[in-house]
Amino acid sequence: MDGENRIILNVGGIRYETYKATLKKIPATRLSRLTEALANYDPILNEYFFDRHPGVFAQILNYYRTGKLHYPTNVCGPLFEEELEFWGLDSNQVEPCCWSTYSVHRDTQATLAILDKLDIDAAKPSEEEVARMFGYEEAYHAGTMSYWQKLKPKIWALFDEPYSSSSAKIVAGASVFFICVSVLTFCAKTHEGLRVECQRKRKSEENDHCSEPHPYFHIIEHICNAWFTFELAIRLIVSPNVIEFIESPVNIIDFAATMIFYIDMAYNFEKKSELLDFISIIRILRLFKLTRHSPGLKILIHTFKASAKELGLLVFFLVLGIVVFASLVFYAEKLQHNPTNNFKSIPEGLWWAIVTMTTVGYGDMAPKTYAGMFVGALCALAGVLTIALPVPVIVSNFSMFYSHTQVR
Repeated sequence: MDGENRIILNVGGIRYETYKATLKKIPATRLSRLTEALANYDPILNEYFFDRHPGVFAQILNYYRTGKLHYPTNVCGPLFEEELEFWGLDSNQVEPCCWSTYSVHRDTQATLAILDKLDIDAAKPSEEEVARMFGYEEAYHAGTMSYWQKLKPKIWALFDEPYSSSSAKIVAGASVFFICVSVLTFCAKTHEGLRVECQRKRKSEENDHCSEPHPYFHIIEHICNAWFTFELAIRLIVSPNVIEFIESPVNIIDFAATMIFYIDMAYNFEKKSELLDFISIIRILRLFKLTRHSPGLKILIHTFKASAKELGLLVFFLVLGIVVFASLVFYAEKLQHNPTNNFKSIPEGLWWAIVTMTTVGYGDMAPKTYAGMFVGALCALAGVLTIALPVPVIVSNFSMFYSHTQVR
C-alpha cells in the first residue's frame, strides 16, 4: 500500500521520491494533478520526467512537505519566478526570511531600466534605428532619402552624441570649454580687483564711486554667447523631436540663459535694473548642461530621484525638529534672568534651530541659560541622527547605479 502511494519525480536528471498525499497538500498546482495518462510519465521506469531546473525544484518539493517556501541563493530571481510559474505556485508565498534576498532582482531590473533610459555608454544605433528616430523609416526602406534627410542625423549626432565620433568629441569639448569660461567669467567679474571705474555717462548722482566689470569680460561673454546661440540653434534645427527638445529642462535653462544675456545687452541704459542683474544668475545653471557630457552627473541626478522618498522624509523630520526646538529654546531662555537673550521670538529661533540641526553652528545665536543649553544639546543630537539616517540609502542607490554602469 505504501508503494502505491509513493511517486518518483525526475527533474532535470535528478530523481526525487515523495508521497502522492504530500503533493495533494497544495491543490490546483501542476504536481497535485499528476496522473499516469500524462505524456511525461514513463511506465517502464515508473516515474514522471520534467526537464526543469533541479535546484529550484528541491525548494519547491520542500514547500509541499513543510508548507514553507524558501528562496535558493544559488539561482537568479527571474529564474526562480519562472520555475514557480511553471509549477503553478505563487511567488508571494516566499518566507519573510528570504524575501529581501529574493526581491533584490526586482531592484536590479528597475535600475537597468533606468540606465536604458539614461542611454549611458549605449551602443551606436544602426542606420535603420536612426531613420526610425527621425521619422524617415519609409524613405529609408524605399531608398528615397534626400540629401537633407541623410545629413540631418549626422549633424544631430555631432552636437548631441558626444561619444559618437571623434568630431563629436571635439564639439563636446568646445561646448564644455565655453560653459566653464562663461561661468568663471560671470563669477570673476564681481571681484573688486577685476573691475574699473564707471564711465562718466553712467555714473549715478547718488553714487560717485561706482565700478563695472573690465571691458575684456564683455568681449569674452559675447564670444561665449555667440557659441551658445549657434549651438542651440543647430540642435533645435536638427532635433528628431522638436517638442521633446523644447520640453527638456536643460534646453530650457540654456535658452533662458541666452535670452537673459541678449536682454541684458539691450537693456544697457544709464541705470541698469537690479532685478535683471539678479535674474542673470540663471547663467550659472548652464553647468547642468554638463550632464550631457558626463555619465557620472546623470547617475548622481537619478540617484537623488531614486532617493526622493528618503529625502522627503529627511526634510519632514528636519522641519518638525526645527519648529519644536525653536519653540523650546525660546521658552527655555526665559526661565532664568538673561539680559543678553538672543531669542526674542520663535521665528528668530528658527534660524538657530536650522543651523544647529544641520551641524553648521555659526555661533551668531547661542543659548545662555542652562535650560537653553540643554535644549541646544538635544537639538544638535537630534540633527545628527536625523541627517545620518537617510544617508546610507542614498549612498546605496548611487553605488547600485554606478556599479551597474561599470558592468555595462
